[in-house]
Amino acid sequence: MKAINYLNYFFVGIPAWLFFIGFLDTNTAFSGYTASGMLFSILTGVFQMTIGGNMLKDEPNDKNLQMYTYGVVFYILILLFINPFLPDYFFKKYFIFGMPTFLALYLSVIIYKKAHQ
Repeated sequence: MKAINYLNYFFVGIPAWLFFIGFLDTNTAFSGYTASGMLFSILTGVFQMTIGGNMLKDEPNDKNLQMYTYGVVFYILILLFINPFLPDYFFKKYFIFGMPTFLALYLSVIIYKKAHQ
């Protein structure tokens, strides 16, 4: 579990560092670091969904993993039902970008707790 914890640090930390470096790069409004961070965050999502699903398969009665899975399913369903042509609403903007960050942090806490039991 400690190896998974270190892999999780890598997959969550790399996009965060790339976004931070892109924020510091004042040459352009949208730097290559920011674009790389966005692309790497896709890998983070795939890694975390895979690890979360495997952990839930191993421990199906764990309430925290069940809540994580419900959150992922809820997020995917919301993405399918939100019309992309709607005006820029508060819910659309902050939910679509905030929920994956919250889910990544939530699974990171679950992995950390399981690695240090």
